[in-house]
Amino acid sequence: MKVKIVGVPSYLGANCRGVDMGPSAIRYAGLIKMIRNMGIEVEDAGDVNIPNVESKDLKAEDINYLDEIVEICEDLSNKVEVLINDNILPIILGGDHSISIGSVGGLAKVKNNIGLIWIDAHGDFNTHETTCTGNIHGMSLAALVGRGLDKLVQIGGIIPKVKEENVVLIGVRDLDRSERELLQKSKVMVFTMDDIDRMGIVEVMQKAIEISSKDTKGVHLSFDMDVIDPLEAPGVGTPVKGGINYREAHLALEMIAEADILTSIDLVEVNPILDKYNRTAELAVNLITSALGKRIL
Repeated sequence: MKVKIVGVPSYLGANCRGVDMGPSAIRYAGLIKMIRNMGIEVEDAGDVNIPNVESKDLKAEDINYLDEIVEICEDLSNKVEVLINDNILPIILGGDHSISIGSVGGLAKVKNNIGLIWIDAHGDFNTHETTCTGNIHGMSLAALVGRGLDKLVQIGGIIPKVKEENVVLIGVRDLDRSERELLQKSKVMVFTMDDIDRMGIVEVMQKAIEISSKDTKGVHLSFDMDVIDPLEAPGVGTPVKGGINYREAHLALEMIAEADILTSIDLVEVNPILDKYNRTAELAVNLITSALGKRIL
């Protein structure tokens, strides 16, 4: 396995400072060293360029920073496409969750039938018609399956980037009313925190792996750190009580590694401003290594 790290230090999809420092915090927590210690060849490819928006007037926009996010995601999409073509596994560090439109967009340009495991406290399934905030990090999953604004849906040139029946959403516990209705009518498989409590993480992940990998050419993992309970991961963009715990998170990613289905990873929403002693970034590093195959024995 060969791995490259790509940072996307953007807060624009969340319209809230802090997560733009996430890639730096994760690097500082020793990501490169930890991956090398596993015997995996790894290189840091640097960061995607982020447009300067200091003088931007958001009052004139219904959707916040739309053009800038399209620019960022198109750039990321091109970088991921190159890495996938070179048989390199990209690890994309966010930034807010809008960046996943670019990471999955790049993968979809190379592999025309992919699966997606989306681990998140939120659904990210709003569109421009249902959003309460105008923030694109709440629309990213919808855009990937072809729902929403043309500018977002068309990033990377593949529409949809992933079929709904090969998408699994895990750990959800905070949905808008309209978003809930959209998910209920979709073909996306949703495992809420209630499902995890009742079924256990092992059964949930077994089903998720089966659904996302069925007749596909690999699976992208998108992991939002806010899926973890804030007591264990305090430094996240939008914390929600009652998330998965440390061992559940590790076991979920260990099972994905064992299934040997991963093509690419993005990990998002680490906010060092809200963190304690870089705990959340350190946990992010450990989770990434679990997804790459790290084991206790």
